[in-house]
Amino acid sequence: MAYPLYVAFIWHQHQPLYKSRLGASEEFGGQYRLPWVRLHGTKDYLDLVLMLEKYPALHQTVNLVPSLILQIEDYVAGTAIDPYLAVALLPPESLTREQKEFIIEHFFDGNHRTLIDPHPRYAELFYQRQDKGRGWCLENWTGEEYSDLLAWHNLAWIDPLFWDDPEIASWLERGKGFTLGDRQRIHTKQKEILSRIIPKHREMQETGQLEVTTTPYTHPILPLLADTNAGRVAVPEMVLPKQRFQFPEDMPRHLRKAWDMYLDRFGRTPRGLWPSEQSVSPAILPDVAKQGFKWLCSDEAVLGWSIKHYFHRDAAGNLNSPEKLYRPYRLETPNGELAVVFRDHRLSDLIGFSYSDMDAAHATRDLIGHLEAISRSLKEQQTNGAGHLENPWLVTIALDGENCWEFYQQDGIPFLDTLYTAFSTHPEIKLVTVSEFIEQFPPTETIPAAELHSGSWVDGSFTTWIGDPAKNRAWDLLTAARETLANHPEATEEANPEAWEALYAAEGSDWFWWFGEGHTSNQDAMFDQLFREHLAALYMALDEPIPDNVRMPVEAHGNIGDRRPTSFIHPVIDGLGDEQDWDKAGRIEIGGSRGTMHKSSPLQRLWYGMNHMNFFVRLDFKSGIKIGEDVPPELNLFWFYPGQTMYNSPISLVDLPSQAPLNYHYHHHLGINLMTGTLWYQEARNDFRWMSRASRAEVAVDRCLELAVPWADMQAEPGWSIHLLMVLSDGGRYRGYLPENSLVVIDAP
Repeated sequence: MAYPLYVAFIWHQHQPLYKSRLGASEEFGGQYRLPWVRLHGTKDYLDLVLMLEKYPALHQTVNLVPSLILQIEDYVAGTAIDPYLAVALLPPESLTREQKEFIIEHFFDGNHRTLIDPHPRYAELFYQRQDKGRGWCLENWTGEEYSDLLAWHNLAWIDPLFWDDPEIASWLERGKGFTLGDRQRIHTKQKEILSRIIPKHREMQETGQLEVTTTPYTHPILPLLADTNAGRVAVPEMVLPKQRFQFPEDMPRHLRKAWDMYLDRFGRTPRGLWPSEQSVSPAILPDVAKQGFKWLCSDEAVLGWSIKHYFHRDAAGNLNSPEKLYRPYRLETPNGELAVVFRDHRLSDLIGFSYSDMDAAHATRDLIGHLEAISRSLKEQQTNGAGHLENPWLVTIALDGENCWEFYQQDGIPFLDTLYTAFSTHPEIKLVTVSEFIEQFPPTETIPAAELHSGSWVDGSFTTWIGDPAKNRAWDLLTAARETLANHPEATEEANPEAWEALYAAEGSDWFWWFGEGHTSNQDAMFDQLFREHLAALYMALDEPIPDNVRMPVEAHGNIGDRRPTSFIHPVIDGLGDEQDWDKAGRIEIGGSRGTMHKSSPLQRLWYGMNHMNFFVRLDFKSGIKIGEDVPPELNLFWFYPGQTMYNSPISLVDLPSQAPLNYHYHHHLGINLMTGTLWYQEARNDFRWMSRASRAEVAVDRCLELAVPWADMQAEPGWSIHLLMVLSDGGRYRGYLPENSLVVIDAP
């Protein structure tokens, strides 16, 4: 029998609990601290399924986290207020200086290239702040500027799919001169959009085009609730918190609450479970099955660990063993069987992080091309040489359904329209829900439950949420609070729901994501505060004193120095160093008090990052410097690939010191003339010399240097480690190097 290649998209819609659980007597008691449920609710949740509805032959799965549903309903009911909304509904003449500072600082939150630049008035205000500074805006803006900014921050987050609404269209056309009444109407429009989200998902599930799944109640990492020692399965040397968190009885509570909420909102029981952060372990399976779930999903890294197979990809990013990943597996538990699917990590990340840099047609061709390559590879493994698939295979693409669209033009509408049109007419690809596939083709391969790896969708480990000193301090705070609740047996969920709801909120994964190394945002301090407010609310509900360490930040949130990249980046290479373009990049301080290049250094900071297409470098210059006088006119990038067998050559510069890492041998060399913006590219050959090669690297020099080097130029295969050194020269004569006494170490994605 001939089969198409089945593809299951799973979109994960989630926000943590932003509502403070402190009482009304506390400062900002009961208020939402951040606006992201409201703003993503008008931009990312409803439009995703409305886009799909236009293509009835395409079926997909959407995961709605219970903590998100609760907050959407709160906004629809008019009982949610966040600081952004509170000031947006004030007349400009009543704004205090503190409120004006808050507006200037935060009402441009969002990717300016897609959310701000397309709107002339919003862009005008943004670039006034960028060019003239926050202080100038505070002293010179009138009520008109504040009123327009308050309106535009909310208008820009309304999805373009709704711009044909006559009222929204009139606001967009007007552009400026917004009144308090306009802003009140904009908020009413937000609530109207939010009110349609849950009913539309229910309607489309009832038609069969959509499968809606759920997640443990407040998005906790179940394996770590069962036992924080689970962190050592993937990382045996992990430094764990001082106190071991071990409350497996919390797992069925989160599962039951999610199940009951789903049954109430959707009129049926859920089939699929998106375990928070796609984190799984043998310990969670009996409770998941007992609650009644039929399937769950995780990441290819977890599968690799579980079946002891390394998923190697070729230079194009395609698997060399597709038959292992593109199928469901069976898990046997004491409470019945579960099916589990594992996502293709790279295809998911291409949509999440890389396709926003491409035009819609190019991105669509790339994704379809990868799926066709998977199909060809599976056909090649068939013994009879048939030109069609003889077995049903399932490619799972699973990712956040909200965050990536901020970087796409028109919130991803052109991309999704082009992609869905291609899928609708493709004769050999069929989009299905996970349950549709599993019910028609039950899994035939079994992973023994005890051999299921304990890990998540981030590197197959839990290091994003535990093991860092700050993350461990947070776990110790949570453990102390949980033990306090355990010491109050009278405080049952029925007798003291406030205490339990505060616990559930604090057990969510998001707080630990932002603590310590790995991820950062301009809201780190607020996430820290919210986590501790949930703990404080637990103590208050038990009539226990709030410990002093709960009143103090888990970590300092001042300016940070050196750091590793926190996510993929998408900079425009224009030499201007846009702050939003590089906010997720790695950073190495060069000027200031660091090393021998101290306060007089004309080079201030080195940034580096990547996406699936390019490796990026940015070098910040001290203001007013002259290239060729204050900075040598040539910059040379040298890199090698440790552990790989290939030719390497020494750096060929006059007066080069014989010291590490300058006396290392390197495989590639990219030279840049900072005065002309020209570049040259070389590769090591077998006689310790260099040969010239063509390069598609892109460079710009203005306020800073920005450089994009395609991975195709670097010739690095996925997962290879790359060690990079930057050397300054003048006419081929050595003048200095950076980073000082070290190399930049990156891994090809």
